[in-house]
Amino acid sequence: MSTAAQTRKATSLDGATDALVAWVVDSATAELPATVEHHVRRLLVDYLAAVVPGSATDVARAVAGHVAATYGGSGATAVGLGRVSAPGAALLNGTSCHSLEVDDGYTPGSVHPSSVGFPAVLAAAEALGSDTVTTTRALAVALEAISRLAAAGHPTTWRNHFHNTPLAGVLGATCGVAVLYGLDTDRVHDALGIAASHAGGLFAFLGKSAEVKRVHPGKAARDAIASVELAAAGVTGPRSILETPHGYVDAFAAGGFDAGVLLDGLGRDWVVLNSYVKPYPSCRHLHGPLDAVLALRAAQPIGLDDVAGATVRTYTVASHHAATVVDSLLDAQMSIPFALATALAHDEVGLTEFGEQARRDPRIRDFATRVEVVADAQADREYPRLRPASVELRLHDGRVLSHRVETPYGEPGNPVTDAEMTAKFVRLAGPVLGAGSAEKLAADLWAFESLDVIARTDSYVRKQS
Repeated sequence: MSTAAQTRKATSLDGATDALVAWVVDSATAELPATVEHHVRRLLVDYLAAVVPGSATDVARAVAGHVAATYGGSGATAVGLGRVSAPGAALLNGTSCHSLEVDDGYTPGSVHPSSVGFPAVLAAAEALGSDTVTTTRALAVALEAISRLAAAGHPTTWRNHFHNTPLAGVLGATCGVAVLYGLDTDRVHDALGIAASHAGGLFAFLGKSAEVKRVHPGKAARDAIASVELAAAGVTGPRSILETPHGYVDAFAAGGFDAGVLLDGLGRDWVVLNSYVKPYPSCRHLHGPLDAVLALRAAQPIGLDDVAGATVRTYTVASHHAATVVDSLLDAQMSIPFALATALAHDEVGLTEFGEQARRDPRIRDFATRVEVVADAQADREYPRLRPASVELRLHDGRVLSHRVETPYGEPGNPVTDAEMTAKFVRLAGPVLGAGSAEKLAADLWAFESLDVIARTDSYVRKQS
């Protein structure tokens, strides 16, 4: 990069942290738009739809054992475990939320804001005894900050091998927790400076069956609370952490961080309203190909045995999710070839269809080896504004069927309704809680009249375990 270009980049970042901090401080008393408040409640329902079944996974249970042994206290609720310290609750709940790949996301940042923002803010709010108005405000700030920070650095951060959810998540969640604590300008600077030293999360898990990916959001949520608590106690962090030399941008997104994405319209235009929810329990990069196959099946009766092979053309980031051998749930949830085989073999694409028995199906394993995933230049030009995917199915009878999806189901342009959000909650939480309890809890979450609803969620889960 030329000296002039470097100067432009530095100038564009000047004052970025100051502007972010000023927004956080002002947000502690600012009234939320009604649309934002409603969206936070939508995402609360979706968040616990992920946490409840996720708390029963092996990785969540392993983390629960660690939390029980390490994070004593009773300030907050760790779903499935009970009362522990706020950082411990955030660690477990964030892990549970991400354990089944059903948590929401924000496409421009390739990030899962709720899996970090909700566990951090809710645990801190319980410990502080916050009311739901303040908590909702803090949640909105956390989700907005995570979304904007991730989008400002993506895809540079991804190219540098970082998982945006814990990377941007720890700073954004720190913003939300700082609202709960009512930190002043200096202390928010300290908290963000501390949080940046916690930032990380490598993409090395991809294709390795490495469950640490599930822990990334919990780790970031835990560290967000710690960052605020340390700042409130007087520990200092470097100011202007985004733009300072050796700071966040230099470390993770040098030459590819857009301060305008972070700051333009901040406090006025809430980008979190553009977050998506997942209809299928898999990485979001798989959803466009899944929608395309399901559309082809809806148009005419075809199944796995009718198809000789397939080609998927999509954006480069998604094209890396091309593993044809899936030995674990995580591998399956990250594999476009497995997703295509699943959508052709089954009438539903749910948790069961990603389970161990489905992964062992020899027909699915064989077909996955006959799926080619190709990075497409046109799709790259459209991503992340869109998440395009084109699927071509080559049938044994010689026909070729194709379908293109620009916006997967669940994005703002192809949305899930409130009623469908409730149905998703009952579908995922019902097997753990019982359908009646799940429906009652969903209604309580939509109302969000008290933080006691988190403890009630835990009591339902532990009663059934």
